[in-house]
Amino acid sequence: MIHFPAQRRDPLSALSLRLAGALGLVLASVAVVWFDRDGYRDGNEDGLTLLDCFYYVVVSLSTTGYGDITPVSQSARLINVLYITPARVIFLIILVGTTLEVLTEQYRTGRRLSRWRRTVKDHVIICGYGTKGRSAVSALLENGFDKSRIIVVERSGGALRQATSAGLVAIEGSATRSATLNEAHVRTAKAVIIATDSDDASVLVALTVRQLTAGQVRIIAAAREAENAPLLKQSGAHHVIVSSATAGRLLGLSTSAPPLIDVVEDLLTPGQGMALAMRSAERHEVGKSPRELDTLVIALVRRGKVVTLADKAGAVIETGDMLVHVRDDRPTATAPVA
Repeated sequence: MIHFPAQRRDPLSALSLRLAGALGLVLASVAVVWFDRDGYRDGNEDGLTLLDCFYYVVVSLSTTGYGDITPVSQSARLINVLYITPARVIFLIILVGTTLEVLTEQYRTGRRLSRWRRTVKDHVIICGYGTKGRSAVSALLENGFDKSRIIVVERSGGALRQATSAGLVAIEGSATRSATLNEAHVRTAKAVIIATDSDDASVLVALTVRQLTAGQVRIIAAAREAENAPLLKQSGAHHVIVSSATAGRLLGLSTSAPPLIDVVEDLLTPGQGMALAMRSAERHEVGKSPRELDTLVIALVRRGKVVTLADKAGAVIETGDMLVHVRDDRPTATAPVA
């Protein structure tokens, strides 16, 4: 099942509001008729009780009108002209409007789904919307990736609601199933990020993606244990991030070299000061040393491989190189008002 970002309030709440409005209109009409009950004639000639008032209002607003209770006084007829008749129209609008809203919402959802299926391409699939999945989405958005090109695959209802609340398209189901990944159009995806809660599930997802795409889609997976990283790579993952090993190295740095952990946190935290970024080498930069540029370049990516500045190959920028650099990520300061 595909869940799109919510654009309006929940249909159940909208229906509840309409029912509450209809009930309020009935109660207000009963109060008006009860206040002027002496101006009405009952077929039993015994006057109007409160139940008679409810009966008259219901048959009047629903346009049934049996005629056994009729307004006879001038004031009662005036109330019917000025209040009961408009209330009848409003009551019908509420009932018909609710039906039309449900039908319109179903039609709109169907068209939206058809349009999405026609246009989805070069997107990123996030398998798992836990802490790692949410962080991956944040990193994509910080680097300018279009939110409409991110699809979340998740089984948890709570995580699905969080994803749609964040404006993401979410698919309910297990990423280990081919049908779920096909629903996410995995064959036309740019990359698949595997951020599941267990390494065995990550291996199954990687195998399924590789089988469906014949290795044409880049797979990036997170592993809890370092010993599972080779298995994930054998399953088809192009890159494996070992969370436990990375966390252990950061803990070691925080003990042996505390300032380094501050630098790493600054690089990984958006809006703090520094951030890692990558861009294509410009024409006038080709042939120059990366150290000569105003941009603080720390590595080159050449034909899909990382080239450090310490290597001889990294001494000169070549055509087609990608520059990995550190950029200023501080928020733009607002000039003080004089």
